[in-house]
Amino acid sequence: MDPFADTLQRLREAFGSGRTRLAEFRAAQLKGLSRFLQENKQLLQEALAQDLHKSAFESEVSEISISQNEINSALRNLRAWMKDEKVPKNLATQLDSAFIRKEPFGLVLIIAPWNYPLNLSLEPLVGALAAGNCVLLKPSEISKNTEKVLAEVLPRYLDQSCFAVVLGGPQETGQLLEHKFDYIFFTGSPRVGKIVMAAAAKHLTPVTLELGGKNPCYVDDNCDPQTVANRVAFFRYFNSGQTCVAPDYILCSPEMQARLLPALQSAITRFYGEDPQSSPDLGRIISEKNFQRLRGLLSCGRVAIGGQSDESDRYIAPTVLVDVQETEPVMQEEIFGPILPIMNVGSLDEAIDFINRREKPLALYTFSNSNQVVKRVLAQTSSGGFCGNDGFMHMTVASLPFGGVGASGMGSYHGKFSFDTFSHHRACLLRRPGLEKVYALRYPPHTPRNLSVLLMAMETRSCSCALL
Repeated sequence: MDPFADTLQRLREAFGSGRTRLAEFRAAQLKGLSRFLQENKQLLQEALAQDLHKSAFESEVSEISISQNEINSALRNLRAWMKDEKVPKNLATQLDSAFIRKEPFGLVLIIAPWNYPLNLSLEPLVGALAAGNCVLLKPSEISKNTEKVLAEVLPRYLDQSCFAVVLGGPQETGQLLEHKFDYIFFTGSPRVGKIVMAAAAKHLTPVTLELGGKNPCYVDDNCDPQTVANRVAFFRYFNSGQTCVAPDYILCSPEMQARLLPALQSAITRFYGEDPQSSPDLGRIISEKNFQRLRGLLSCGRVAIGGQSDESDRYIAPTVLVDVQETEPVMQEEIFGPILPIMNVGSLDEAIDFINRREKPLALYTFSNSNQVVKRVLAQTSSGGFCGNDGFMHMTVASLPFGGVGASGMGSYHGKFSFDTFSHHRACLLRRPGLEKVYALRYPPHTPRNLSVLLMAMETRSCSCALL
């Protein structure tokens, strides 16, 4: 028996009723999400602490407040986003009404990851609900405490005829993907992203894939090493490195490495103390499996800082590796943990070439006192996002899209980009029933004169379906 059939039928029937298209209904759902966050803040913080040892600071900044801001933005702008968008017209359509209507796709599947299990569930959910869709949310089974809150508490705040949460692991997700959805939004690894995309292709279902990769961080000789170390360490070890946009490795000269290492050690000690394991501000690895994978990466290159681990606590110290080879595992896979390799390059050209030889990353970082250096890296590389002289602060700007390119993903969201992602942009032209003598110019038998008039009216030398 299909465990999802009844739920999917209920959601499809609700969408077919047209209820979700109304602005008032959409706003009510968004307000419900807001109440969920406000009334369950402590419960959510406890779940995040149990899953990832997240501090109250990290939970507030990267999970709760950022989700609340997304909701607030959607509520403020909902009617403006929903409004038909008028477009310029050619001479042949001057008397017509031409516009883009933003319509919901229908039934949306959101598959969320474990590393930011609240934020990466709710942010796409905000966009899907604001756009008027019915939503099936599949939270990660790995962050089990947050999953439980999302499954048991969140539905109470939303219309359950239009929203549901389903649970399960890879097998259940595979069964779920056999069904037809109108849109699939997936956040996770490139490996699983390929599986999701293949399943979606069977139904010609559009997808957004928010994946990952190895995010380069180029550090120029012309910069203050302590400033760089502070910023890189903060963003690398935030959430114990389990962030898809975290700096994954540093490219710098041997001279800058010599200046950077003591600065990184100083930053780590100031942030987490002499014994980082006892710091309330350092997270833990999500699972035994990931812990073992990361511990294996500690054998790559040479440990310059950190390197300690405690299996019973799923703890890996903030670590910096040097003398790393490009062929070693730590430079072949996304690290997703508190390990930072440093690779030496002889010049900016060499760094750019190194970056461009690899898959396009989700984010790219450059540190330099020279604007020319920063702008050159920006101009000569490609990545989902880019930030000069800081870590993933571009993620906090709602007016910027967030998404990957190539192997790091496709599609984007955040703010209005989320609304647009979950909306079909329908091209509409409304023409009056009269004026047939004018429009008769396009009918056979064709003459050179009529063709000349038509081409002038269309302002182009190619055929346009507006006149067919």
